[in-house]
Amino acid sequence: MKREGEVELARDPADVATDAGVVFIGRVHSPWTDRTECPKNMAAARETGKPARIELDETYRRGLLGLSGYSHVVILTWLDRSPRNLIIQAPRHAPAPRGVFSMRSPARPNPIGMHVARIVSIDETAGVVGIDAIDVLDGTPVVDLKPYFASIDAFPDATRPGDRAGS
Repeated sequence: MKREGEVELARDPADVATDAGVVFIGRVHSPWTDRTECPKNMAAARETGKPARIELDETYRRGLLGLSGYSHVVILTWLDRSPRNLIIQAPRHAPAPRGVFSMRSPARPNPIGMHVARIVSIDETAGVVGIDAIDVLDGTPVVDLKPYFASIDAFPDATRPGDRAGS
């Protein structure tokens, strides 16, 4: 349902020929089966105390070799149950509509989710990575896994609009 102030694209990206092919390497197994229950972000997911796991298809399991040395993993997901046709959204928590690229909403032209999770366990043979939490629905496709490097990926001086002086 479109909210006041939202703007749809003239053409739904789901109906457009693709520029590149994406292969799903596995699926997320999470406790969330309904969008109304699913946490809105990773902080909220961690607050529930409910762990999750990533299960890779057999073809990609060997790619886990070496990941066990890392404490955290970046998980890229395909948010397959999200609309793709909104370019301006009116979030419930924001005072005014905003462009999709200024927010982390799952509704976007290419519904790619990015999640940083703590690795709890890895079973390379079974292709299962246990993680502390996730903010996606059960069965969400996984596009990629990447090790998280605090020395490269974290920016302590990063800001957002509400963080700036005078905002």
